[in-house]
Amino acid sequence: MKSKHWLTYAIVTTLFWGLWGALIEIPEKAGFPATLGYCVWALTMIIPAYVVLKKVDFKIEKDKKSIILGSIIGFTGAGGQVILFQALRTGPAYLVFPFISLSPVITIFLSLLFLKERVNTRSWTGIILALIAIPLLSYSSGNDANSSGILWVILSLLVFLAWGFQAFVMKFANESMKAESIFFYMTVTGIILIPFALIMTDFSQEINWGWNGPYLTGAIQLLNAVGALTLVFAFRYGKAIVVSPLVNAVAPIITVVLSLLIYQVIPHIIIVAGIVLAIISIFLLAIEEDEDVVKIQEKK
Repeated sequence: MKSKHWLTYAIVTTLFWGLWGALIEIPEKAGFPATLGYCVWALTMIIPAYVVLKKVDFKIEKDKKSIILGSIIGFTGAGGQVILFQALRTGPAYLVFPFISLSPVITIFLSLLFLKERVNTRSWTGIILALIAIPLLSYSSGNDANSSGILWVILSLLVFLAWGFQAFVMKFANESMKAESIFFYMTVTGIILIPFALIMTDFSQEINWGWNGPYLTGAIQLLNAVGALTLVFAFRYGKAIVVSPLVNAVAPIITVVLSLLIYQVIPHIIIVAGIVLAIISIFLLAIEEDEDVVKIQEKK
């Protein structure tokens, strides 16, 4: 029955991350820097970590292999976020985000090569459509032409590789570790990198310390933290080559739709095309989950 679980956790992740993506600009536009937003996010990770660890009586795997795998997952995820801040400072967002959004390509390649994951033709169609939809959903008009040489390309490449590798290791680690332990190490490493985010913060500018600054950010970043937790469980029960492109394609749809309602902005036709492709991919990938359940029941 475990095959039923991956889609549920993946849906929760996409819903929470989609809502997070639509709301996170509010405190940033109100004067609370994104780098400080990272610090708040790292601290909010403690809440879901405490909840899930309590369910396993705070029994965390502390062997060498678990520590290494957990640290890799944490540092590639949180470290990628810190590098992303600098990439956005040196390059235009409309080029950076489509670049890093294709990180599932790395996950799929490594999962096929090392984990020997396989899916049917229908699911492959869904995966390909999701990969096509991801950069379309990251489309921006490109009015900001500021960039500093090729530095943004190098930084974006690092984030692309880090996040793609993170998803692969997350699936690999779930074979020998509890998901709760993985999330514990993700929380710890995220907190460890807080000083780097503080160094990157320009404290000479006026910072909003009011309720719509760090406090609103905390509420919004909690969505991000819970989404990260359910993602770990999605990889625990599902195939990495399915979970990764699905989450990366669906979450932006929710962000776009909510942004349309909140900011009353009409999405570009390219983004609409991405939404259509992502929706089709959802159905194609979800069908595989149903077929897996049927196979398990037949074996019984």
